[in-house]
Amino acid sequence: MELTHQDNNKLKTPGYFIKRLKDNKLITLRMFQSYGISDPRKWTIMIDPGRASVFVTCYQNKEKLNEIMFEIDDGGVRFPRNYFIKTHSIEMIVQYLLERGITQNDTESQFYKKS
Repeated sequence: MELTHQDNNKLKTPGYFIKRLKDNKLITLRMFQSYGISDPRKWTIMIDPGRASVFVTCYQNKEKLNEIMFEIDDGGVRFPRNYFIKTHSIEMIVQYLLERGITQNDTESQFYKKS
């Protein structure tokens, strides 16, 4: 399946990205989205807070114009330091997180909210 430009734009939107992670039963917190105008970082979220506490930062135009990439950082515990994923697929990101033991909807977590 080829993604349209519109689909590409959705993945770089924090609300859409978070919604898709929550659809996959991942606990997610919005952390920051007010980076400077010349900063390629657009937003940062945390996945599995209080356990793996994985930060995901979206970059736009870091290396190439119109390029979207995501940095995944947990301090080098489960993920290599300075690890970037260039993808238009949230499924690829979710799979990568789950393969490395990120917890889905842990009802014992203080951050769990039943929706």
